[in-house]
Amino acid sequence: MTDLTTIAILLALLIGMLSIGVWVGYALIVTGMAGMYLLSSAPIGPILATTVWGHSYSWALAALPMFILMGEILLRSRLSEDMFSGLSPWLGRLPGRLLHVNVFGCAIFAAVSGSSAATAATIGKMSIPELTQRGYPESLIIGTLAGSATLGLLIPPSIILIVYGVATEQSIARLFVAGVIPGILLVLLFSGYVVAYCLTKKIKLEEAGPTLSFKEKLRASRSLLPVLALITGVIGSIYLGIASPTDAAAVGVILSVLLAWKSGSLSLEMLKSSLMGATVTSCMIAFILIGAAFLSVSMGFTGIPRHLATWIGSMELSIYALLFALTVFFIILGCFLDGISVVVLTTSIIMPIVEGAGIDPLWFGIYLVIVVEMSQITPPVGFNLFVIQGLTGLDILKIAKASFPFFLLLLLAVVMIIIFPGIVTALPSFMNQ
Repeated sequence: MTDLTTIAILLALLIGMLSIGVWVGYALIVTGMAGMYLLSSAPIGPILATTVWGHSYSWALAALPMFILMGEILLRSRLSEDMFSGLSPWLGRLPGRLLHVNVFGCAIFAAVSGSSAATAATIGKMSIPELTQRGYPESLIIGTLAGSATLGLLIPPSIILIVYGVATEQSIARLFVAGVIPGILLVLLFSGYVVAYCLTKKIKLEEAGPTLSFKEKLRASRSLLPVLALITGVIGSIYLGIASPTDAAAVGVILSVLLAWKSGSLSLEMLKSSLMGATVTSCMIAFILIGAAFLSVSMGFTGIPRHLATWIGSMELSIYALLFALTVFFIILGCFLDGISVVVLTTSIIMPIVEGAGIDPLWFGIYLVIVVEMSQITPPVGFNLFVIQGLTGLDILKIAKASFPFFLLLLLAVVMIIIFPGIVTALPSFMNQ
């Protein structure tokens, strides 16, 4: 049986299982077992057992459930209301007015949750009713929320960056550092689009509030201080080399509990629901990672990635042509799978090709996350679209249409980091000096 035939069989098997609702982790394991059965004489059972055990006690992986728990606690606290009241005085006179709360609010919450869906749900619950009541255009409310919520995947501490780091054995701390400047770039692109749209289309918005002095703005923004303290405590400790991502995650959980207690939203019931939500999400991601690890090991035994890399190498694609092909591939894949699944499904096959082409794996991780961000607002399986549909009851295609300009802005960001890779690599390189 040729490699091409085997690849077609395994791909059909994987897609078939996913299409009928088989869990991603199971689908990955079964696909790996089928590949070993067809192309290798290695013992499947012992290899599966050692792979599951070997990838279940990674210290880096311990950061994952704690960051998820931190986000779950903050999701149930008064963080969103505090952000709205704290940001409003600074944004009231900017073209687009309080639409920028969606952008900056999502950026701040992304820095403490690490989850795109949690960011969309938390900020959306607060901003959609408020902005609708104030008469802001529905398409802009939905578009800014859907697009900006994708920042939860990129701005550290990002859950998907942890998954990528574990799957590819890259430094999670360096990935976090690498995501900072691209995250700021996206915030500026999103906010700049709102300003340009409101100026060119002459959108009629609410009248600007009274002009406040700098001291009055600072006084009105005191509610942001706990959030900023949390961000500083978690991310600052990683950047300064004081703590590893795992240690910082533990600090983040403690600080999030203190923040919830200070806001008056801490209760035993709230802690129980946070723990249950974090447990379910963490187990789901861990199971997918274990399945992906076994698929990666099994593909090594079959030799398919090596042959595939050789085949693509024989095409003599330039780096730009390769990245263009991969971007199209990931966007199509993201139409049907969630972001974490896209990462773990593809890294075992793609990374040998990427490294063979001389692409920095650290840079590629940020590139991959931005492309996966695009899939969060791409039907039919755009998680942010589902979250906003649940909040508004609107048709998902209408939400996707409102989000499309932000899809294009994400694509622009991909082009920018390809042309200027220093956007990603400059800060990690500076930190290593």
